[in-house]
Amino acid sequence: MRFELTQRFAGPVAEVADAFCDPGFYELLADAPKLGRPEVLGREADAGGQRVTMRVRYRFTGDLSSAARAVLDPTKLTWVEETVHDLAARRARFVLHPDHYADRFRCSGSYWFTPAGDDAGATIRHAEGEVKVKAPLVAGTVERAIVSGLREHLDDEVAVVARFLAGRA
Repeated sequence: MRFELTQRFAGPVAEVADAFCDPGFYELLADAPKLGRPEVLGREADAGGQRVTMRVRYRFTGDLSSAARAVLDPTKLTWVEETVHDLAARRARFVLHPDHYADRFRCSGSYWFTPAGDDAGATIRHAEGEVKVKAPLVAGTVERAIVSGLREHLDDEVAVVARFLAGRA
């Protein structure tokens, strides 16, 4: 299932993009619904600091439908998001690496930041990607649930970025 998502952030493009490369930002995501406290596993930057790779483990803590629970154990829904940020281009590519069910789940994509056309102090994040689940009879339902949860999570990040940037000021 392909997806496209867009969020608007209060803050300049460079500051918003940089927030996603700061381990402190992920600490503020602890209260996000449907996901447990993210665990930053690593942050690696090139010599110039313009290419940053973040590795963050997430755990799904939301509710699954009975159909999804028939093929997925909710306690095993953990994954590592590996994101490579190109800060000069304000672009990122991500891949989700499931800790379990690697043979049944794929998700990857990219996102980029642009100035909001009507407000130089605001930023738009455009995201696109694909989720693919292999599960007889419920694959489409699970994919829609994952994309819905991803949309909610990315929307929740808007307020977290605002808090993070306010804390840096």
